[in-house]
Amino acid sequence: MKLAVIEGDGIGKEVIPAAVEVLDALCLDIEKVPFELGYGKWEKTGAAITDKDVRILKECDCVLFGAVTTPPDPDYKSVLLTIRKELDVYANIRPIKPLVGIKGLTGMTNFDFVIVRENTEGMYSGIEELHDDVSYTKRVITRKGSKRIAEYACKLAKQRQNRITIVHKSNVLRSDKLFLDTCRDVADFEGVTHNDMLVDSMAYSLITSPQKYDVVVTTNLFGDILSDMSAALVGSLGLAPSANIGEKYAFFEPVHGSAPDIAGKGIANPIAAILCVKMMMEWCEDTKSALIVEDAVNHVIKRGIMTPDIGGRSSTRDVGHAVAEYIRMRQ
Repeated sequence: MKLAVIEGDGIGKEVIPAAVEVLDALCLDIEKVPFELGYGKWEKTGAAITDKDVRILKECDCVLFGAVTTPPDPDYKSVLLTIRKELDVYANIRPIKPLVGIKGLTGMTNFDFVIVRENTEGMYSGIEELHDDVSYTKRVITRKGSKRIAEYACKLAKQRQNRITIVHKSNVLRSDKLFLDTCRDVADFEGVTHNDMLVDSMAYSLITSPQKYDVVVTTNLFGDILSDMSAALVGSLGLAPSANIGEKYAFFEPVHGSAPDIAGKGIANPIAAILCVKMMMEWCEDTKSALIVEDAVNHVIKRGIMTPDIGGRSSTRDVGHAVAEYIRMRQ
């Protein structure tokens, strides 16, 4: 397998080396291709991502990505939107599952659900007009995009509890009626039990009753917001991994941003990036390696080797090294 390794900006330069150390501990046959993308590259060259970068990405099987800073500059080309569209990684997968010994905002640990977010259209269509007194962003919902994200959600649901919750705002946004109807049709065809929720009600319900949900499928912006919000249930954005899956490529990134306020301090939580390695192993159908990574993370947390955001005193490097050491011991 050929893996593009992109640290990106801010704390990405700290958490990705920790994740790579964990990956190396698995002793797998993986060719790593490191290169630079993001705000730092934009400052030096005037381009955050180039056509050549996209060509290199397409020569790889998957990507391990840290974080990226996006400045408020209309001429700045979004790295993430570019990659998602160029690689057509249409399904953003964000598991919301508690880790052993860590309690989130509510104190509940009886939940395990996955948010499946359409990743290439919606409010992140990239079709925008910026003027002095008015700005426009076109929200794009297509039957093709809705159908394939619903199919992915149903495929995942069949591996779990065979039920999905469709999240929308069709009472106000007419474009969501197409999304809702398409998801219902796909679920009926696939024999998957389904219900639907308005996004505002869903936000409340996920915090108060997260145990009620298994696979949640929704549009781009709604999925982005709900998954970041749900990280409060597990205890920190630094514990939340994600995968972006397409027909040919996969792209793995921690949910957190570049966090410039703590960058360089050695306190960023690498667990989300390390759990991205677990998700990568699952994508590669290497269940054994995925389970070892998860076990190693839980073992290290039980030993109290944690960063300050979850009550520990360890550094980013120390946490990554401890996870890797446990894996090497298990090999």
